[in-house]
Amino acid sequence: MQKNIDPNKHLFSNLSAADDEQIDRALAIIASIPDDPHYYRPKGIEVAAILRDYNVDFKTILAAILSDPRLSQLKPQPDIKAQFGDTIDALVKDVNWLNTLTVYSPEMTKKPNEAETLRRMLLSMTQDVRAVLIKLAYRIHRLRNLPKESYEMRHFISRETLDIYAPIANRLGVHQFKWELEDMAFRYLEPQAYRQIAKSLANNREQRENCISSFTELLQKHLTEENISCSCYGRPKHIYSIWKKMQKKQLNIDQLYDLLAVRVIVDNLTNCYTVLGIVHGLWQYIPKEFDDYIANPKENGYQSLHTVILDAQGNRIEVQIRTQEMHDYAELGVAAHWSYKEGGKPTTEMEKRVASLRKLLKEKHSDEALSDDFRSELFNDRVYILTPAGKLIDLVKGSTPLDFAYAIHTEIGHRCRGAKINGRIVPLTYTLKSGEQVEILTAKEGAPNHNWIDPNLGYLKSTRAISRVKSWFRNQQQTENIARGKTILDKESKRLGLKMLNMVDMLSYFKQPNTDALLEAIGRSDINSRQLAGYLKIPELEDLPVTIRPKKLSEKSVISVAGIDNVETSFAHCCSPVLGDEIIGYISHHKGITIHRTDCKNVTQLSIEKQPQLISAAWGAKKASHAVPIVIHAFNAQNLLNNVSQILAQAKIHIVNAGLDTHPDFSAVLNMTIQIENTSQLSQVLGKINCLPNIMEVKRKT
Repeated sequence: MQKNIDPNKHLFSNLSAADDEQIDRALAIIASIPDDPHYYRPKGIEVAAILRDYNVDFKTILAAILSDPRLSQLKPQPDIKAQFGDTIDALVKDVNWLNTLTVYSPEMTKKPNEAETLRRMLLSMTQDVRAVLIKLAYRIHRLRNLPKESYEMRHFISRETLDIYAPIANRLGVHQFKWELEDMAFRYLEPQAYRQIAKSLANNREQRENCISSFTELLQKHLTEENISCSCYGRPKHIYSIWKKMQKKQLNIDQLYDLLAVRVIVDNLTNCYTVLGIVHGLWQYIPKEFDDYIANPKENGYQSLHTVILDAQGNRIEVQIRTQEMHDYAELGVAAHWSYKEGGKPTTEMEKRVASLRKLLKEKHSDEALSDDFRSELFNDRVYILTPAGKLIDLVKGSTPLDFAYAIHTEIGHRCRGAKINGRIVPLTYTLKSGEQVEILTAKEGAPNHNWIDPNLGYLKSTRAISRVKSWFRNQQQTENIARGKTILDKESKRLGLKMLNMVDMLSYFKQPNTDALLEAIGRSDINSRQLAGYLKIPELEDLPVTIRPKKLSEKSVISVAGIDNVETSFAHCCSPVLGDEIIGYISHHKGITIHRTDCKNVTQLSIEKQPQLISAAWGAKKASHAVPIVIHAFNAQNLLNNVSQILAQAKIHIVNAGLDTHPDFSAVLNMTIQIENTSQLSQVLGKINCLPNIMEVKRKT
């Protein structure tokens, strides 16, 4: 074991005694992995070495070592949490997830929205943004070792790097990673163009950096003589950024004026123009390349002075001059580099994360408080879900499988009858989590349920899906009501032997603007059968079947059957209908008419032979209460029954029965049957119960 630790220990020097001890324990775990001839050094250690060069904090280094993918070979698995703490354990889990993610496809290059969704998913799925930093280092390591792999794999990894990982590095402000990722990926994707640009540059990168260094030293000397306090630094352009500029401007490399760039940060606006005058006085400048973005800011608010000069050796150097405030705004505000280069919209939360990450890269010994800044999601208002084909769907946080179905296609949503999450069947009210794969189970024909748009029942979260369901019901109800109204009117006309109806007279009598409106009112029971009979002068209804003969025409009842009040009915126990549910009657030879919900499985699965025994039913004007079973899942059983009972008592809702089941982990399931007047009252009381502490789920039992 010692032979594996000693060769790598020199990579992690100058640590405190406590940190050094943790490194020893981490290296000991890595050393216990069986030797692999393909690895000169364990991958996790090499990635940690890359990060070490960028002065990241110790926890990031430690997590990089312990996220070596070969750790999965160890049996038993090391207990990272017990040995190194919660933060390291969470980081390692995040990195392992990122390293195993296989969502990207080259087609995303042609679909920028899908690539952006994947970037956001990667950021949202990690509870600690440092995991993304480690993942970027893993990608650099992969690119450095790509020559060993096939042409197809080199091309795929490089394309994925430019589409996904380089933009993430840019977005997080880790430009050191961005430049290396872009240049290496470009080298594999366009080797000929890469070599041409590299050859066309007058000096190699080290020489160009020396050019910048010489220029900044001379400029700093002159500004100091003028008593101008400033920070002056620069960097050469990288090969990939040069190529992009050539493509954008359709220019040869010799025609580009900003291959070398210097930035001057001063303490006030006046000094910006003073420095500009000194630069133009010391060096020849190119007038057409001068831009005053201070007097004329960019649309996104970016401000700076840009000019291009020629130094003594004829090198073209772009000089950017700005105040510290302008610089902070450009780097961390809405004009941040990733914002105006990629067209993204930054947020306060994102700006905080970018600032913290940059500070972490600059400060070798970051304090614990800074490290804690990373322990939150960057995009905590979204979830990113996979289809069975691997396509990413971006949804609002709190979305359900039903939201997912409507995001795929409106018709899929309408016909949705179930869902599988990672192969496991879940309720339609299940709350989706980023990274889950969802398969929607559909019926050949189907329609939405009214409960889906009840906010207290938790079926739908997204505004788009809710509007699709509401629109369907509006259209469907109108069509169905017109058809139903025509059937009712035709039936009554036929019974009277009327071959022709005076529709003009009927429209006037019932005060309806047109025939469709009249039929819709009849189908909706706004014009009930009694009113229609009165107009058509229908004789006594003695010829109706006994089971639907009215008891007393002068009274209103809870249920009307075929438009007739006061019919003998009973409620089915299988689905427990409540006022507000869509209902239908079933004529039984022994029990009379039983009222079911239209979505009751005993109705939807009725045999063809028995379907003629179904009869239309509607709620009447008379109030009644209905026994409705509900189920409540809670984290903790303490005071659960008492708290729920108080809410029901305040709502004047009677409890028929209740049963509480508790579990060893203190969770509980409370089954109750309560007396409810209508679905509106049910929705309100379920909503109040759901607001109680420790409640996981409240729903009507089916």
